[in-house]
Amino acid sequence: MLQSSRFQVLLASPDEDLRNRTESLLESLDAGVKTLPDGEALLAAVSGLRVGSVVLLDSQIATVGNGQLLAALHETGVAKRSSIAVISHGHSDKTEIPDPAHAQLAYPEQFPAELWLQRLRDGMIDDIVPRNANLLQWSTHLNTLRRGHLLRSEVEHLRETTLAQAEHDRLTGALNREAILSVLFRETDRVQRMGGSLCVILIDIDDFGHWNSQLGIEACDELLRQISSRIGKLLRSYDLLGRLGNDEFLIALPGCSPVNAVMLAERLRMDVFAMPFDLPSTRVMLTSCFAIASSNGRSPVVVLREAEQTMDDARLKGPDTIRSARQSPFLGETRPGIFPGNRDPNLVLW
Repeated sequence: MLQSSRFQVLLASPDEDLRNRTESLLESLDAGVKTLPDGEALLAAVSGLRVGSVVLLDSQIATVGNGQLLAALHETGVAKRSSIAVISHGHSDKTEIPDPAHAQLAYPEQFPAELWLQRLRDGMIDDIVPRNANLLQWSTHLNTLRRGHLLRSEVEHLRETTLAQAEHDRLTGALNREAILSVLFRETDRVQRMGGSLCVILIDIDDFGHWNSQLGIEACDELLRQISSRIGKLLRSYDLLGRLGNDEFLIALPGCSPVNAVMLAERLRMDVFAMPFDLPSTRVMLTSCFAIASSNGRSPVVVLREAEQTMDDARLKGPDTIRSARQSPFLGETRPGIFPGNRDPNLVLW
């Protein structure tokens, strides 16, 4: 049985003698071992494996040699959580005569040592262990497998972190310009193939250059972070927020109609920009213009151009305006910059 306080090993082999001998050796190395008679039983058991476990496969299992079992382990994600090693006769595979009592096993000469070396080079397995390995050899192989898995995990984490940094704006955490445009092309392709709707909302913060000159870059960076955070809280899990420029954001809304996009823009205007933004030395009220465009399966370049033209119309109407493409009346009126006389003296208005 596998024990939670020890590192886990799953051993699949149709050879009962090999299972018993290997289990005894590995348990003396403080491994929790579970032995299984075939590949099917192994696949049924791997779902409970902890990260850093070891999977041992007897080379005499036919589905190991033909690659089916290895492919299944990789498809289920086991190879990312665990190390995989093959127990092989090595070069003796070609000369050893199989025991007639084990007729259900794959003949060793079917799978020569070169096959396992190729599997190792291809990354399908992580190690090859001699069938007659002694205690010292097993200790060495297990340590190598576990160190190798740790190294691969660190490299994968670094790769994912680097990829995330490459796709996201470091200041706000939103997708950067390249990433959000890539998303738009992908979602447009989905709309063209499967139908459905896709809308974008372009957001431009009113007179942000004024705040840069009044408050400084660090304070305005904090404003952008707060804006991105507030917007993100109002989006669905599959909506995407990107930063197009210094004070411009773009929201991609898969499965959203133009009417619902306008409703979301109104909610953004009220829940994001109607509340003051707190800075260390003051509080600031911001406004923003919103431009909405619908994909209809058109090129993202065309849709973005339409959104930008719509934004130009919104800016002409004045701050705090919502404008939807191909719609003549302006949606929403400019909020007057007049607040009650007893307002917070730390509240800066523009």
